Amino acid sequence: KMKTNDIKRDRFKKLAEKRTNVLLQKMKILGNCSNRSVYEYSETDVAKIFSAIEQKIRETKAKFHFPKSQKFKL
Repeated sequence: KMKTNDIKRDRFKKLAEKRTNVLLQKMKILGNCSNRSVYEYSETDVAKIFSAIEQKIRETKAKFHFPKSQKFKL
């Protein structure tokens, strides 16, 4: 019989792998927008895109390293 931790680990691996692969595929698709013979964009546009992506990465990574804040108790 599988232990609860094993089940949670398997569930995490399955979802994390699936969601990571979806993100990686979306990033690849975003990269297709870099073709200057098809699209026109400025360095400001590129900076805005990657600033937003990097901010969301920092926020998401923090969720793994810092537990949600506890409710105040006396």
